[in-house]
Amino acid sequence: MFGIVRPCSHRLGERLKTEWMAHLCGLCLALRKDHGQFARIVTNYDGLLISVLTEAQTARTDRGRRTAGPCPLRGMRTASVANGEGARLSAAVSLVLASAKVRDHVADGDGLLAHRPVALAARRVASGWGAAGARSGSAVGFDTGLLVDAVDRQLGIETLAGPGTPILTVTEPTETATAAAFAHTAVLAGRPGNALPLAEAGRLFGRLAHLLDAVEDRETDAASGAWNPLTATGTSLAEARRLADDALHGIRLALRETEFEDARLAHVLLVHELRNSVDRAFGTSSCGHGDGHADGQGGASAVADPALMSSPYAPPGPGGPGGPGWQPPQPPRRDRRGLLAGCAVWLGLACTCQMCCGEFEDPWSRQRREGLCQQCDGCGDCCSGCGDCCSCCDCCGNCCDGCDCGCDC
Repeated sequence: MFGIVRPCSHRLGERLKTEWMAHLCGLCLALRKDHGQFARIVTNYDGLLISVLTEAQTARTDRGRRTAGPCPLRGMRTASVANGEGARLSAAVSLVLASAKVRDHVADGDGLLAHRPVALAARRVASGWGAAGARSGSAVGFDTGLLVDAVDRQLGIETLAGPGTPILTVTEPTETATAAAFAHTAVLAGRPGNALPLAEAGRLFGRLAHLLDAVEDRETDAASGAWNPLTATGTSLAEARRLADDALHGIRLALRETEFEDARLAHVLLVHELRNSVDRAFGTSSCGHGDGHADGQGGASAVADPALMSSPYAPPGPGGPGGPGWQPPQPPRRDRRGLLAGCAVWLGLACTCQMCCGEFEDPWSRQRREGLCQQCDGCGDCCSGCGDCCSCCDCCGNCCDGCDCGCDC
């Protein structure tokens, strides 16, 4: 699982989380159906945005969903998943871009790919993914050659880039690729008038994806001597943040110009969660949902944690469960597993993917834990109900204008 839009389940709320999972599973199953089990490895969080945008522009019908069988990622439960051209376009885009990413790593000789036998195998896999993506794209009327051309130009641009080269020159191929993919969702939805604003949203999303990847890899690239667009062009973090904030604003405006049937999930992902992704990459915070008031500096006001205040293990104090001299009850203890028993349980959890996206018992301590895909990214209380902010107003792309739900978009 990779991508810059990694929503926290606490922010999405139960309904939007269910919808988001439907698109994630739909992308994964579309990859399996058309290209085999191994292709599911390219399932990514950003790719499902294509499916989300396609569905957001069309009236919800039974044809857009199907019931999928039990899956370890869902705790062996069945689920209603996205089905149709949006999911297939997501799969095609994911395959082509994954193919390009593998070829890029091979060219750089990263890690194991520095060894010739591994590099040859990786090239073969990348070639197969590229061809499969082209077939899937053609099936839904999308020319993946636009993506391939953009990726091919990327290497040449990076080779020529140096101090003083505008960073937007380096991000242009990524912007072009994502603009084409976003715009084609309007074609699939039968809303050609949406193609232009969605192309703009896609272009700016591609810019953000490139910038945030560069910011997050900056220190690692410097240590390994790898090429980094910010370092190579001499772009400061302050300038990168300015461009990122401008892109966020542009995406919001583009979505307002797009006609949606139901914009709630698309809005939450491309406005709220994308902003959180920027904050995460730059190490800042801008959530203003804690007590309904922002702190004026893009951060959230400090609020008490209701979960902590209502816990029988909370420390004594004002509003706490005890006064002076009060001793909290000790949590119930469970016997720890031994090394070998814990390793056996760990292996079972890993093989069934429960450690990724489920809730599981720690193999050794036996404490309840959430999978990596379920973990909150530090949102705390400020996220409670945030994902449902659009339910209190008739947004349709203009969410939260005059809304009193505490959302600061």
